[in-house]
Amino acid sequence: MGGADKGLVQWRGKPMVSWVHAAIRGLTDDLIISCNRNVTIYRTYADRLVTDAEPGFAGPLAGIRAGLAVARHASLLVLPCDCPRIDSVLVRQLIELAKVDPSRPVLCKRGEQFEPLFSVLPVLLAPTIEQAWANGERSLLRILLTNSPSLLELAPHDERLANLNTLAELQTRSGN
Repeated sequence: MGGADKGLVQWRGKPMVSWVHAAIRGLTDDLIISCNRNVTIYRTYADRLVTDAEPGFAGPLAGIRAGLAVARHASLLVLPCDCPRIDSVLVRQLIELAKVDPSRPVLCKRGEQFEPLFSVLPVLLAPTIEQAWANGERSLLRILLTNSPSLLELAPHDERLANLNTLAELQTRSGN
């Protein structure tokens, strides 16, 4: 996105984070956003904000660690800010699957593609994630796969999980 804050990039006239917010706001009383800049703007979408402990954009796992450290509930729903097609139906499916066995992480799988940034993590998994981080692991997927995750199986081209990572993707998918 040319250095732009993806969550604040406009899609269909609104910041991408606002679409995610609309899908989940009614489902939680503890909406945590991990952000390292534009704190004032993000504050309007969250109950609480967290930032990475490490400087220099250490990746999604750094923000997830920060969220787990402050979570008030037994699990943490993880969603990226650049998925404006997410809907509350999908979020409810994740939450319901997590209730089947609250000790296991849940993640989406689109066809053969795992989607670890669409997941529910038991807060009890935080020490495991911290140990993996200390050992140099930066892949949430690798951590989750070693912890017997439950999978929410979705169609291979489920657009609700489409991340808009580039200006070209943003343009292409604006009309759909």
